[in-house]
Amino acid sequence: MEAVFNIVDYMVWIWLALAVVFMIVEAMTLGLATIWLACGALVALGLAVLKVGVLPQIIAFLIVSLLLLGTTRKVFVNKLRTGSEKTNTDAIIGQEGKVIEKIEPHMPGRVKVNGQDWSALAADGAQTLDAGETVIVSNISGVKLLVEKKEEN
Repeated sequence: MEAVFNIVDYMVWIWLALAVVFMIVEAMTLGLATIWLACGALVALGLAVLKVGVLPQIIAFLIVSLLLLGTTRKVFVNKLRTGSEKTNTDAIIGQEGKVIEKIEPHMPGRVKVNGQDWSALAADGAQTLDAGETVIVSNISGVKLLVEKKEEN
C-alpha cells in the first residue's frame, strides 16, 4: 500500500515555520513589517490544527496580515518612534549660539553652541556676523554649521 502525500497534514508545520521565520526577520530588522505576517501565519496555524482546508488557511493568512499591517503599523511606528532619534549633529539645528570669531562672506568663523566650539559659515553666504552676535543654527554642511543672525524682538 502506497502512502498518499496530503498537504493538509503538513500545513501545521509549514505555518509554524513561516511564523518563526517572520519573527526572526522582524527581530533582525525591527521594521514592524514582518511581525504582522507572523500574526497571520499564527492564525493560519490555528486553522491548520483544526484541519481546515488549505485555501481558507491562505485566505485567513492574507486577510489577517494585511488587516493588521494596514490598521496597526502606523500606530505602533508612531508610538515607538522607530528611526526618529536625532543624531548629535541633527540636535544642534535650531539651537542658539554666539559668534566667537567673525564670520565673513564665504569665510568661516567660529561659533559656540551648547558649550561646544564649531566652525561656521553664514547660511546665505554673503552675510558678515561679528563676534558676540547671537545666531541660530539653520543647517550643517560637512563639519561646518550654517548660521543665521538671530532677529531681536
